[in-house]
Amino acid sequence: MKSKIAAYLLWFFFGFFSAHRFYLGKIGSGILYLLTGQLLGIGWIIDLFLIDGMVERYNLETRVSKIETIWV
Repeated sequence: MKSKIAAYLLWFFFGFFSAHRFYLGKIGSGILYLLTGQLLGIGWIIDLFLIDGMVERYNLETRVSKIETIWV
């Protein structure tokens, strides 16, 4: 389970380095954001509104994979 507070703190303090995206397992977009300077800074602002959903999705996918492992 990933924490929304931790994700927002990473976004605020280390967002320019895409730390919040790497934390949430979004390696591809993390590298893209890192290499383009957060899409020229716009991505950093957009992520403010997207982090909540990214954390929820990560946690949901983690729970589903654990359930699938148990039932398979």
